[in-house]
Amino acid sequence: MALESGAPRESFRLGMLIYDTRYRSYTIQIFVLMLLMLGVAWLLDNTVRNLASLGKDFSFAFLWNTSGYDISQRPIEYDSTMTHGRAAFVGLLNTIILAIMACVLATVVGVIAGVLRLSNNWIVARLMTVYVEVFRNIPTLLWILIFGAIMTEAMPAPRAFRGDDATASMLLWESIAVTNRGVYVPAILFELDLGVLHLGPVSPSLNWLLVLVVLIASVYANKRLVDHATRVQNATGIRPKTWWKSILILLGPVAVVFLLLGAHLEYPELRGFNFSGGVHMRNSLIAMWLGLGIYTGAFIAEVVRGGILAISKGQTEAAFALGMQPGKTMRLVILPQALRVIIPPMISQYLNITKNTSLGLAVGYMDLRSTLGGITINQTGRELEGMMLMMLIYLSISLIISGLMNVYNNRVKLKER
Repeated sequence: MALESGAPRESFRLGMLIYDTRYRSYTIQIFVLMLLMLGVAWLLDNTVRNLASLGKDFSFAFLWNTSGYDISQRPIEYDSTMTHGRAAFVGLLNTIILAIMACVLATVVGVIAGVLRLSNNWIVARLMTVYVEVFRNIPTLLWILIFGAIMTEAMPAPRAFRGDDATASMLLWESIAVTNRGVYVPAILFELDLGVLHLGPVSPSLNWLLVLVVLIASVYANKRLVDHATRVQNATGIRPKTWWKSILILLGPVAVVFLLLGAHLEYPELRGFNFSGGVHMRNSLIAMWLGLGIYTGAFIAEVVRGGILAISKGQTEAAFALGMQPGKTMRLVILPQALRVIIPPMISQYLNITKNTSLGLAVGYMDLRSTLGGITINQTGRELEGMMLMMLIYLSISLIISGLMNVYNNRVKLKER
């Protein structure tokens, strides 16, 4: 006697796409995707038709036209005879440089202020509270304008550094000059020049590429050393001392490369009516850096404070019971655990800094917004193409920052065993 192995399978019907839960979710997703594609197609078609009615087409060929304008702060070679694409790339580099500088300053200021706001010293804690409440409740643009005015009006002119009756002096053993025309700092030069590597729009120095490669290799080697020390600690309960090895690994190879390449410092010198030599950081860059960094540092301070308060007080008491000093307790016990709470909102603050670099137009800082989204659009009349390209670039930078910070967040988060 033959036995049935199961109920006969029901044949597929179109009604199952709506009433059967096995297919309904796919039906809804496909329907929404089709509506989205139709909406995008309509938007593109409407845009092309409107441009045609105005006698315009959709093209990025303007990027290869001569720009005809100068850029004051330029990290790579550029002049007014180069293309709009080159000008946009210089603006992009200025945006990235400013974003990195501001993120570093905001992180340092925010972490220090967040920790000190929890200090048992009443005066220190209240001073940090005043800093946080004052800076985060005044718009960013106002702080940028304030720091710009301070750099322009309160700093001495270059002639104040001249002669025996000088009223101003350089800082750090006559190496840094702070003037109303900007800040001049020493530049690193090499006696041995390895040349440049031509990579289309940029031609990076092979000297600095070698330094970067050696630095990355040193960081990787130090990571292997720390991982080995962690494995030894997990196996024996005793962690070997690695601090002096880490210093040698991180600094030794780079120092050797600098020595072999004949690295030396070029100090700024007053010649004529202005300083020459070294690296010139204009007031617009300094104003943007201080404005964005200190303003965002107030928000990061609250993020750090909240992350620390999220850690059980028993962790601190246990560390004190083991004889650990308050400084080591904060650095080795509290902050590493608080990172899993701190990192996600920190990502948002870094993204805000990157997007707020577009405020550089207010103080004359030539970033991506001022070049591609400003002068280039005004000269070429390509508003749609310029804005779309600028939005795509900002989106790409933001996604890269989010991706890198999420990778780091996954490394520090608690892992179940």
